Amino acid sequence: MKKKLSIWVTIAIGLILVLAACGEKSQEDVAGDLEENLEDMSGYKAEAVMEMNTGQENQQFNIDIWHQNESEEEDFYRVGLTNNQDEQGSQIILKNEDGVFVLTPALNKHFEFQSEWPNNSSQPYLYQSLITDVLNDEEAEFEATESNYVFRTKTNYQSNNNLPFQEIHFDKDTLTPVLVKVLDQDQNTLVQVEFTSFDTDPSFEEDDFTIDKNMETAATVDEPVSGDGTQGQLTVLYPTYMAGADLTEKKDVELENGKRSILTFEGEKNFTLVEETTEVQPTLSSPQEVKGDIVNLGHTVGAMSDNTLEWTHDGVDFTLASEELTREELIEVAQSVQSQEVK
Repeated sequence: MKKKLSIWVTIAIGLILVLAACGEKSQEDVAGDLEENLEDMSGYKAEAVMEMNTGQENQQFNIDIWHQNESEEEDFYRVGLTNNQDEQGSQIILKNEDGVFVLTPALNKHFEFQSEWPNNSSQPYLYQSLITDVLNDEEAEFEATESNYVFRTKTNYQSNNNLPFQEIHFDKDTLTPVLVKVLDQDQNTLVQVEFTSFDTDPSFEEDDFTIDKNMETAATVDEPVSGDGTQGQLTVLYPTYMAGADLTEKKDVELENGKRSILTFEGEKNFTLVEETTEVQPTLSSPQEVKGDIVNLGHTVGAMSDNTLEWTHDGVDFTLASEELTREELIEVAQSVQSQEVK
């Protein structure tokens, strides 16, 4: 009797294990579900907090993400980024039928990019980009936890090869992103995006993705500043990473509406850093065209062309130029221009 009971117990346990295994989806199943979920989605609105440890200081952004599937061939995006240490420098990455733009409403400035953003690079806060990276990586690792599906994939950062891996957590029930960790070669987390809300059935106004509306609505929140908060004042910042070069010259220039400092660095690789503060324009001007890429520097969003990286932070315009620095070195120098003041 005991032997028969033992056999039945063994069979029952085996059935339970088989049923449990049948109930858990495979990596291929989940990837297919993610792709289908994206195809069925007409748009979304999400909020997230992004922490970056890619420069001299940790930076934190609040991110407001909008996506609208305008047509089969065109998607509209609006990504609002607010740096908690520089709220007046809030920026918006905008893609509409006219192109790709980076707006800085408080300074009444915007760049127009000749760029394939966001399709030309990984974007840790965009649902489409995360799923694309999952589908494109044949060596992606997969794990199912109690509440999430977790993928570990390669990334595709055209302007920064120091972030080769990422870990993406999707909610099991909704298949929406919960957490993204972008990792370096040593598996250290340098960028983390934690989603706090994700609405898959949003409503949009007709002009939500226009430049005019985004410049006007965001500018009403931000108070225009220049330099260290005082009109016309320029506190010069010094890079802590100089790629083997030293500062050989600092030239200050008085402008009609502000000030400019030109820093020349010479050594293993030469480069020039220009810092300039000018009066905020009272009316919307034509966008400055950039043939290059959008680069998140950790403390702000920059515009990278062939040999130049431009960005605005705390009311100051920065231009870093070099014929010798690589793209990665340009980014590393720019990320280090944060807190070292030159009196």
